[in-house]
Amino acid sequence: MPSKEATVAVLGATGAVGEQILRNLERRSFPVKELRLLASSRSAGKKVRFKGEEVEVQQASPEAFKGVDIALFSAGGSVSEAFAPEAVKRGAVVVDNTNAFRMDPKVPLIVPEVNAAEIGNHQGIIANPNCSTIQMVVALKPLYDRFGLDRVIVSTYQAVSGSGAAAMEELWEQSRSALEGKEAVKEIMPVGKLPRHYQIAFNAIPQCDVAEENGFTLEEMKMVRETKKIFGDDSIGVTATCVRVPVSRGHSESVYVELERDFQLEEVREAFQQTEGIILQDDLHRQVYPMPLEAAGRDEVFVGRVRKDTVHPRGLNFWVVADNLLKGAATNAVQIAEHLV
Repeated sequence: MPSKEATVAVLGATGAVGEQILRNLERRSFPVKELRLLASSRSAGKKVRFKGEEVEVQQASPEAFKGVDIALFSAGGSVSEAFAPEAVKRGAVVVDNTNAFRMDPKVPLIVPEVNAAEIGNHQGIIANPNCSTIQMVVALKPLYDRFGLDRVIVSTYQAVSGSGAAAMEELWEQSRSALEGKEAVKEIMPVGKLPRHYQIAFNAIPQCDVAEENGFTLEEMKMVRETKKIFGDDSIGVTATCVRVPVSRGHSESVYVELERDFQLEEVREAFQQTEGIILQDDLHRQVYPMPLEAAGRDEVFVGRVRKDTVHPRGLNFWVVADNLLKGAATNAVQIAEHLV
């Protein structure tokens, strides 16, 4: 663990990801010299416990970043766009968890297990990728290095926590209503700002973000664009279908890849086993495979159901699960901060 102490600001400290960032800073013994918790005026004045002490949440303002070394942002894209340049002006390095800067060519998009060497190329802002992208590229990295990647087809099974704490509450309330035979209140899923909302309890919704002109959703295109940028390789063919499922926490993904070179399954399993941050759970006959319920609260990416395709000679299928609030967001951001100090 790095020893250089840093003044750290967390913007969006009272949100679902912000809370996990604070827990990670404490759990991973991050060298915090001073902690500043920033949020909207609605949350200003609240007290949050950190390392046994209560820290008061302040209203976010440009001046709040004076003297800050590292600012961890998780308060929405428009907030990041407004405050990130102000934080950088005052000397902070911003690790942003929103979509605001991910595809900016001047901003490195970082998953430490994949492209930590790019962290040093920042100009004040480092982007944290989308949660579904992060866990997939961690699993793809050993395959890319050993066999090369020609094509990736992914279908996601995404937890409602990806849409925030209110979405989790909606799942619980809808579940209770359905079990009691009552009409479910539908206000958030699949996208809060869209005019139509659907029940997520006991359902699956094939939309996790707004529609793009090409018929894909923004969430799906994030996975396409971000994967290429993280690997620095536009030749990788990526296509995605993103689905919201009635799971509170933990995204799952069914991934099919076509590798550039021939492989044996044992080579693939060995590659996964030897990769930092991956836990291989792959024994179908003993019913051993990753599941979101067991991945919740863990930092690692879990891989299982590894099998050769029955048609393509270099096709490989596998299943990837990770806690979207941790490795998919908070843990990845704190890992980047650890590299910075």
